[in-house]
Amino acid sequence: MTPGRRSSTFTRLLRHGFTDPSAAERLLDGPELTPVRNDPVLLEALGATADPDLALHGLVRLLEAQPTPTAHRELLDTLIAAKPLRDRLLGVLGASAALADHLARHPADWQALVTYEPRDLHPGVEEFERGLAEATDPVTLRVAYRRCLLSIAARDVCGTTDVAETAAELADLATATLRAALALARQNAPEDAAACRLAVIAMGKCGGHELNYVSDVDVIFVAEATEQSTETEALKAATRLASHLMRICSETTVEGSIWPVDANLRPEGRNGPLVRTLSSHLAYYQRWAKTWEFQALLKARPVAGDAELGQDYVDALQPLVWKAAERENFVADVQKMRRRVVENIPAAEIDRELKLGPGGLRDVEFAVQLLQLVHGRTDQSLRSGTTLDALQALAAGGYVGRDDAARLDEAYRFLRSMEHRIQLYRLRRTHLVPVAEEEQRRLGRSLGLRADPVAELNREWRRHTGVVRRLHEKLFYRPLLDAVAQLAPGEARLSPEAARERLVALGYADPAAALRHLEALASGVSRKAAIQRTLLPVLLGWFADSADPDAGLLNFRKVSDALGKTPWYLRLLRDEGAAAENLARVLSAGRLAPDLLMRAPEAVALLGDGDGGGLAPRGRAALEQEILAAVGRAENAGHGVTAARGVRRRELFRTAAADIVGSYGTETSPAEADQGALVDRVGAAVSDLTAATLAGTLRAVVRDGWGDTLPTRFAIIGMGRFGGHELGYGSDADVVFVHEPQDGVDEHEASAAANKVVAEMRRLLALPSADPPLLIDADLRPEGKSGPMVRTLKSYEAYYRRWSLVWESQALLRAEPVAGDEELGRRFTELIDPLRYPRSGLGEDAVREIRRLKARMESERLPRGADPKLHTKLGPGGLSDVEWTVQLFQLRHGWEQPGLRTTRTREALAAAREAGLLSAEEAEILDEAWVLATRVRNAVMLVRGRAGDTFPTEPRELAAVGRYLGYGAGHAGDMLDAYRRTARRARTVVEELFYAD
Repeated sequence: MTPGRRSSTFTRLLRHGFTDPSAAERLLDGPELTPVRNDPVLLEALGATADPDLALHGLVRLLEAQPTPTAHRELLDTLIAAKPLRDRLLGVLGASAALADHLARHPADWQALVTYEPRDLHPGVEEFERGLAEATDPVTLRVAYRRCLLSIAARDVCGTTDVAETAAELADLATATLRAALALARQNAPEDAAACRLAVIAMGKCGGHELNYVSDVDVIFVAEATEQSTETEALKAATRLASHLMRICSETTVEGSIWPVDANLRPEGRNGPLVRTLSSHLAYYQRWAKTWEFQALLKARPVAGDAELGQDYVDALQPLVWKAAERENFVADVQKMRRRVVENIPAAEIDRELKLGPGGLRDVEFAVQLLQLVHGRTDQSLRSGTTLDALQALAAGGYVGRDDAARLDEAYRFLRSMEHRIQLYRLRRTHLVPVAEEEQRRLGRSLGLRADPVAELNREWRRHTGVVRRLHEKLFYRPLLDAVAQLAPGEARLSPEAARERLVALGYADPAAALRHLEALASGVSRKAAIQRTLLPVLLGWFADSADPDAGLLNFRKVSDALGKTPWYLRLLRDEGAAAENLARVLSAGRLAPDLLMRAPEAVALLGDGDGGGLAPRGRAALEQEILAAVGRAENAGHGVTAARGVRRRELFRTAAADIVGSYGTETSPAEADQGALVDRVGAAVSDLTAATLAGTLRAVVRDGWGDTLPTRFAIIGMGRFGGHELGYGSDADVVFVHEPQDGVDEHEASAAANKVVAEMRRLLALPSADPPLLIDADLRPEGKSGPMVRTLKSYEAYYRRWSLVWESQALLRAEPVAGDEELGRRFTELIDPLRYPRSGLGEDAVREIRRLKARMESERLPRGADPKLHTKLGPGGLSDVEWTVQLFQLRHGWEQPGLRTTRTREALAAAREAGLLSAEEAEILDEAWVLATRVRNAVMLVRGRAGDTFPTEPRELAAVGRYLGYGAGHAGDMLDAYRRTARRARTVVEELFYAD
């Protein structure tokens, strides 16, 4: 061969899509293709396949396998003369290495592609049964199955059938195969066949008439006795037949396997009997079945065995399917199902997952099935087991927007086509898009993308998954907006009853009110209404993901009404990715954050990504600077404290919003895994805010009454949780006040001024207003409520020297200056250090006294009727248990262990562990219990809007606490069990460390 000719052929092969022209040239010049080497028809046909190299290689192997020269010549002649065969055969060889292997093993099977009569274009179960009729054992059944599969694949790759028709043919072939396998099992055990009536019910994609090339075939078996047998005998016989049927299809032989038969969708799954009677099935579904099991029954279809029994099964169970939406736990189950589970997909694969990944096939299928369950109760046209047929029916009935349905149909068809072609190549069960460029090239070409197959494939794939991701949520909610906004004349829309049904199914307790809110927000032709119609489908989904969707929607309407004329509000939600989801989470998580927001709705700006400051907490110095500046601009103390309380309200909202978002997580960032970090952030933020508010209030009162200088130096000492940087949303400010007269000032004058300052601070911070009050609690001062509100430093010194009790030393462990004269606060700290960290530790009498006080507190202060095991403060293993244990360590060992000299519980606990005062395991148990109890208290305040030490009893509030703590819908019981378990473990440690000598 001359170099010129070689160059010309080489170029021609490249132009026809070959990636290895040298190898292709050798094959074309080989003996098998000598008679047709120069026939342009062959090269054109090879170039039209998905992988010309693969097709040519498969063709040569098939020719080599022909048993005689006559057979060889017949294949070549037919190939050149008959375009239908040429397109079918080469199309299959270019798309499927597995079917090329089959043809090489069974070289006469190419003739299954020759016939081209009308009935061959769309064969059904009967035609496939004829194709399998000669099978006499599992091996010949496999050969016949592959021969039928060959014809399906040929019609598929040539475009004779579309993806839905191909999936239906595959399901029909599976039906015929199950019937053939059951016939073989019956022939093998005629006694068993005579002893029972056995029906095979197809489920999943086979039942839905939309099977993949390679998929588990999901089935359920139902049996009844015959006149010759008892029920027990019949069930045993049927179980043997069913097991044999499964082995015939699943086991690997010299011809490979067909597909696994999976019966795990049966009642009780793999733990239940393989075969049941109809009455047993019915009893299970009436009493025990979960919502997902009724969802699975949407696709149930009798396919093999006793046809009458199979139909009786479907007739008996279908009414239960359409009552599933009326079940008490339907909403909770729906919410659980809607949270797509991707944890089991390796991180490296999630972006290549066609089925379970974001915007994948499962999203479409689940959305359609949920809408069927909700609306199929009253509309029988929706009861198809086939996804695309059901989607079309939903659109026709107005349950889904027509445009949305059309785009979802297109995306689903494309993704299923990708799945089919990926599986067809090796006939392996996979839903992963290949990584290798040559495989993506073959895949793209098989889908008709020829200009730049790899780039076009990835672009189209991402486009369609993007469509599914966007429409997945809108599918539920946009028709609700269309129903109330009435902007698309002539298009079918949801009836009021259907709209109410859908809202109830999605967790809305008052659908009529929800529809009124939607109408108010989305009706009209204004730009504002148009943006709302864009936002609401997504927002409604986030509200439905919460424990109280109704509150979320109501609160959103209130905020929108308040800010409706503000140009930046809707723009913020539309354009800043985090803002809309953050707002939805905050508005539906409970009462506190929305109440704080409603008093100044412009704080919505904090939820965005831009200049609003975001949700990161601000430090004490920045807060104090802002509040003191506001006080400085105020006309009087009242106005100054009002300004300080306004800052406090805004910053409480920032803290609560950050806590909620961190606890719930968002679509782009998961929930905070470190629960302790969440607790610490809230405690530090609220404590800093309280200290800054007190500093501003002190400045306002002093300036109003005395100008720049108070007659006495004045300091505020934080106590309890305030001093420990552990304040919650509903905590009072525990403090003591200390003063010291200025030089030359009479002590009575100084004392009167200090008391007036305290009284005025308490009054101004507790005045009724739009901002939450800050209550000052000074009961931890010497002599408690009976003692003076303010003392001089000398008075404290005298009292502590003569009268101090052990409980006061314990209380002083958490004392820390928070506002006022810094030097006076430092001296107060120096005064109390010897009391709270006594040299040589506590005596045994003092230890016994602390234990006695703890025991008395447990018995006397627990509220009547409260469940001690669920009381986060005083119950066993609660905050008091952990804190008193840690404080006993501090009193005993603080003098010798510097790390224990801290006001913070978790820091002191870690220091005690470092000092060897308790084991790492004991410290972890106590820390976990303290963090959980604190989280529960924060959750109760966020949910109810008022402080509480026990779990709420109202179901929605309890569920909201659960969502905050990371428990999904329907898992409130798990949350309570986990709390009891954590507290019980902590109490065991406390009894060992606190009470044991």
